[in-house]
This record gives sequence, structure tokens and C-alpha cells, in this order.
Amino acid sequence: MNNPKYVSINNEIVPEAQAKIGVSDLSIQRGYGIFDFLKVINNRPIFIDDHLNRFYRSAAEMYLDVDLDRPALKQAIRRLMEMNDLPDSAIKIILTGGYSEDGYTMVKPNLIITQVPFTMEDPANQKGLRLVTYDHQRQLPAIKTIDYLAAIRLKPFIKNSNADDVLYYSNNFIGECPRANFFIVTENEIATPKDNILSGIVRSKVLKLTIDGYRIIERNIALSELEHAKEAFITSSTKNAWPVICIDGKQIGDGKTGKITGLINEKLTELMFEQEQALI
Repeated sequence: MNNPKYVSINNEIVPEAQAKIGVSDLSIQRGYGIFDFLKVINNRPIFIDDHLNRFYRSAAEMYLDVDLDRPALKQAIRRLMEMNDLPDSAIKIILTGGYSEDGYTMVKPNLIITQVPFTMEDPANQKGLRLVTYDHQRQLPAIKTIDYLAAIRLKPFIKNSNADDVLYYSNNFIGECPRANFFIVTENEIATPKDNILSGIVRSKVLKLTIDGYRIIERNIALSELEHAKEAFITSSTKNAWPVICIDGKQIGDGKTGKITGLINEKLTELMFEQEQALI
């Protein structure tokens, strides 16, 4: 597989080995910035308009000006894709707080676009995830910031808990995973937390699906509901719908990928491949 060769910094394509930003950038000095992340399949950026909607919304919420309008940003992404020639990949768009003289005041942001090889895993090979819960509420949860302090700090906790990832909760209500949204399946409902979470792109697609015999809704989910869930799964751009088989050492359902999780994954795959024409 090819390696990425180029990066875009402020709409200038530079070799990856020479790509750099200065140490005075607020992303380094204060961890201030936003990003978005999307997958590319056969040179087709999947759900790109949804991702750009969220990117510009996050930028506005953080008072960061995006120097490129939407058509120009799409063109910058296309140029990078052509240079790197990575038909199956992942693209990250990062907007930082810029080069601040006092290390605290926002100035003109730096816009960085990177691309790395990425291939979706075959759902048939899915290994169910084991989650461990942790009492934590992300600040500014509706914004996709570069702040992953708690998630990275908790890596040893996750490992020591014999888990694959952490599931946040607050005030006894379920929230989200650091890089994914969370769903439970009950007798007649497919539910995902409503408040104080990042509205994921794949989550939004699931909410629009139709599954016979089930309501698909967003609502507050109490921590105590986990023990009665028939199935559970996470959603993200890299995983679509991924089964959760165990939470806090307790098995979910029969401990295997559930029928509803599998069906949702099939429908998400269909949605991705409906985009046959070039999206940029």
C-alpha cells in the first residue's frame, strides 16, 4: 500500500516530510483547535457535505475563521487526493488557533489537511467490543475539538479493565465513547443518547433508517438500562456500526453481533455505495 506523500497547509501542498507548523500555534500552546475526519472509498469522500457542515459549524462555535469557503476547501481536498493517489484512505481537516504572540489570543488560524491509508474492515470479521464505563463529561461536547485529554489519559485504565474502549457517563446517564456514538437495542427500540454528545455523521444516518418493528430515537439513556439491553453498538466513520458485546465485564445479549446491529451495518454500507458519482 502506498504511503501518503503530501500534506496541505494553508492551501499549499507540501511534502509530508517537510510539513510543519510553528510552536507558537495555539494548538500547541493551549490545545485550541477543531478538526473533522472522513473516509474515502475508491476515491469517493463519503458523506463529505455532512462532514463539512460540522466542520464549519465547529469553527464558528470556536470563533475560528476558515480562510477557504466550501468550494475552495473541497478543491483543496481534491488536490491533495490527486497528489497522494490513495483511493482508500482517511482525510483529516484541522483548524488551529494560529500563531499567537502571547500564547493565549486567537489569531489567523492554520488549516491543515492530511491523508492516510485506510480500509474499512469487513463486517464479517467484526470482533465485538468490550467497553468500560467512566464518569466524565467532555467540555463543549457538540464541537469536534482536538481535545482528547481524558481519552488518552484513560488508556491505561482501559487496558487494566480488559476493555477496548471507554464509555462516558455523567449523572447516571450514558454519553458517548471518545471517538464514537453509542446505541442500545431493546425489545422495540434502537436508542442513542440525546444530550451532551457529539452528533456523529454515521449516528445521523442511523437515526434516519427504517427498521421494521423498531423505533429509532435519541433520548436520555440511564446507566441502569445497559443490563437490560438486547444489543449494543457504536457508530463512527471508521467502523460504521460496530457491535458491543460486554460492558463493565457484563455480557450484552448473547455476547455476539446482534441481528439488528448487522442489519444496520448492511444499510449503512448501502448508503455509502449509493454515492457512485464523484462527490467533489
